[in-house]
Order: sequence, then structure tokens, then C-alpha cells
Amino acid sequence: MIDTGKLTALELGQAIREGRVKVRDAVLECYEKIEKEDPDINAFVYLSKDKALEKADQIQKMIDECGDRDKLSPLAGVPVAIKDNMCIEDEPTTCCSKILDGFKSTFTSTAVLKAEQAGMIVIGKTNMDEFAMGSTTETSCFGPCRNPRNKAHVTGGSSGGSCAAVASGMVKAALGSDTGGSIRQPSAYCGVVGIKPTYGTVSRSGLIAYASSLDQIGPIADNVTDAVAILQAIAGHDEKDATSIDRNCTATGYDFMSALKLDVQGMKIGIPKDYISAGLDKEIADKIHETADILKSRGAIVEEFDLGLVEYAIPAYYIIACAEASSNLERFDGVKYGYRTKDYHELHEMYKKTRSEGFGSEVKRRIMLGSFVLSSGYYDAYYLKALRTKALIKKAFDKAFSEYDAILSPVAPTTAPLLGKSLTDPIKMYLSDVYTVSVNLCSLPSISLPAGISSDGLPIGVQFIGNVFREDNIIRAARALEDAVHLNFVNDKTVLSGSDGSENGKRADGSKKAFNDIEKGGAA
Repeated sequence: MIDTGKLTALELGQAIREGRVKVRDAVLECYEKIEKEDPDINAFVYLSKDKALEKADQIQKMIDECGDRDKLSPLAGVPVAIKDNMCIEDEPTTCCSKILDGFKSTFTSTAVLKAEQAGMIVIGKTNMDEFAMGSTTETSCFGPCRNPRNKAHVTGGSSGGSCAAVASGMVKAALGSDTGGSIRQPSAYCGVVGIKPTYGTVSRSGLIAYASSLDQIGPIADNVTDAVAILQAIAGHDEKDATSIDRNCTATGYDFMSALKLDVQGMKIGIPKDYISAGLDKEIADKIHETADILKSRGAIVEEFDLGLVEYAIPAYYIIACAEASSNLERFDGVKYGYRTKDYHELHEMYKKTRSEGFGSEVKRRIMLGSFVLSSGYYDAYYLKALRTKALIKKAFDKAFSEYDAILSPVAPTTAPLLGKSLTDPIKMYLSDVYTVSVNLCSLPSISLPAGISSDGLPIGVQFIGNVFREDNIIRAARALEDAVHLNFVNDKTVLSGSDGSENGKRADGSKKAFNDIEKGGAA
């Protein structure tokens, strides 16, 4: 009997193709783990067990009847969790908000469809900050999500449920969305791998928008190779999304797996001096320098440089994001779908009471801020100025990427805070996004992965940032770091073992070996 808990997503897919694991058994094992683990974590808000088992039987039949199993998708039969802001036909999609209580989508988002076409099986929807507005997954109407590494701490947000589901072993992989760090920051807090691809690489069709110019769907897994394989499965041009980009006309295209090389010889990697500042926890700063030493030992050229404009990233981001949110969320008014107040006498009262009762305090705060900066008399002073600042930040990154292949950066100023601590000071919570929001403002790709542990046993994550369409550079750097660092999370305590990364390297190499060229695999 195979212990599937020790397998990566791609190794599980290989075991399924080879007949050593039945798809139904893999799915049932996920639900057993969820039943056991999730009451203390609260990562899932909705489970689709009947539909998942039906899909498992269909995949199993297809595998049994296939003459050449090597042509099957390497992800066929692998369970996946979906963040609750991605629509799935005839299933609840609430964005973890009371105002969408009872809503069921009439179609499935393109990213989820692509995951299903690759043979992945949706287990259920995961917890998140309400409408993706938050950095801790505490603003959810379903209650906070707890960090599997230490349940007294937050998971980060807004994709905290997806990251917690992977970190706890309830699923091998998940999809999240990243508007200002919402995949990368909880990945760092939970000790998993998260990728925010170049804007437009993954379709946003069916993703309920927070800030349309910043939102991007990406994968979450427990190792780099699995995350890259899932990214390759869900990426692609989509005519249903006006912001989708056809990368087949670019030099790098959609072939992300070919970048999984341990060779970083000659790569130039920059560390912004502005990011290693007084506000950064000393242990995280030390880990950045330690990571730099690892990369140097493998032949990379790593040096510090002045990026500039860092202090303007947070205000520019929150002005733009909240302005877009105030527009996107005006559609939730109790008329077409979701929650409607029971006690009202006329239409305007219904609007007011529905939105007052349906939205949480953080969402209301951001809607009010967005409405203010777009209002007459303040549009030029705030919103247009934020757009000009965004352009200046993009120029600063363009200059950096004229010299460097990738940028090494912290993900957050601290490790995961205690539950309840962040919500007492919203401004402090906003400032925790200082290292992540610029990536979204500039449409850049970035990958977050665990690089060590803190003195109190919490994961420390780092991120690599690349130029647009250059996921290959950040994947190379991340894979090299992963090979050098091996983290074991045991019984809610984190233990660093094997500085040579031998065990971790074998695990990731096993996942790479299991990948039978996704381009040839086609649809499951």
C-alpha cells in the first residue's frame, strides 16, 4: 500500500497512471484528511465530494481504457483545492462574504476548466479574506483560517485557505489569486510554494474581481516543480478575458517546465537595499543574506542595488486597488444574486441595508476609500497621482531588469502574526504588503518559497521577482534554492535538516521525473 502522503502531486499522478493508486482512493484520502484536520484549521468553506468522486471514476475509466498511458496528463487524478473567488458551475461561490450567501455560479472559470482538462479533481472551495481584501484570512464570513504550522498564528491572506490546505497535506495543490501578494505572502507564512505569473498569463474569466488591473490567478504547491507544472496547465490565452495575453508570440511562451534547472551559473540577481531596512525582522534579513550566499556558491552573481520609490508603493497600490474595488463591488446590491435584507420599505433602503449587512468592515473601508479617491475634486489629487506613481515604479523595475535577471526579496516584514493581532491596526496590516504590491502594480511574475525557519518555529519565505514574461529566471533561481534547503514540518514544529538539500532535492527530482511532458500529455 502506497503512502500517498509522502508523494508530490506529480508523483501521485504518476502512481495513478501506473495503476499503483486508484483515483477514487486518492480523492477519498483527501476527504479523510480534511475531516480529521480541517476542524482546527478552517481551510475549506465548501466541499464537493459527490462531484469529485464522480469525476474520479471518469478519470479512472479513461486511464484503464487508455492504450498509451504516457500520453495522459501528468496531473490526471490529482486533487486540487480552489479559492472561493473562482466560479464553478452550479456550486457556491461566495468570496467568503455574506452578501453572496446562496449564490451559485452559472459557469466555470477558465483556470478551473483548464485544471480539470488536465485531469485534476476539484475537492472544494477554500477560505479567504472577504472579496480578497485582507492579509490574514481573518475577514472571512466563515471565520479565520489557522496556520497549520502553528494554529495560534494566521495563514496570511487573502489566499490563506488554499495555502493552509496544501501546508496541512489535505491536498497536494491549490489555486489562489494574487492582487497585492495574496498568493505569495500566505505561501511564505505557511511554508509552501506560490507563483504569481505575469499579468495576463492565466485567464481571469470567472474570477470575481477585486482590482481588475492587478488580479492574477496562480498555483500553490509544496514544491517548486509541482507549482510550475500546474502553472503550465492553467496558463493560456483566453478570448473571454480582454486582459489575457497570447504568449505564443513571446520568446518564452508557455513552456515553464523547461526552466526547472539547478544551474544558476552566471545569473545576475539583485537585492534592493531599500527592502533590507529597519522595518524588516532581523531573522528574515539574515535569511535573505544566507539565500544570497547559497546562490553565490552555485555560481550566481548576487549584489545589492538601489531600487527607489519603495515608500510610494503602498499608497499607490491601495489607492488604485480600492478605486477599482469600489467600482467592481457596486454590482452586489441585493437585486440580481446573493443576500438581500429582509427588512426594507423601498428600493434605496434595500440597497443601503443589504450592503451594510452583507459587507464586512474591511470591505466597507476599502469601498469608501475607493469612492473617495474617485470622487469629484479628489480624482486628480489621488487617483491620477497614484497612476503616475505606478508608472514611475515600473520604470524603476525596468532599469533594474536591464542589469539583473531576477530580484531576491523578502515576502513580508515578519513571520506569521498571532491571530487577532493584525485586525487591531489596519494600517499596519496594509504596510505588511510593502514587498509584494509592486509586483502587481508592474504586472511582474514572482515566486515565493520557504527558505528557513524562525527562532519560534515559523516558516520564513523569500521571493524571486522577474521581468515580464521571464518566469524562467525566477523558476531557475527558486529551484536552485529549494535544492539547497530542506525543511521538515513535524507536529506543528519546524525543523531544518540537511543543509545540502539532499532529501528535498530527491523529492523535487521525483516530481520532475514524474512529469511526462505536459505538452504531449494534452487533456485528460
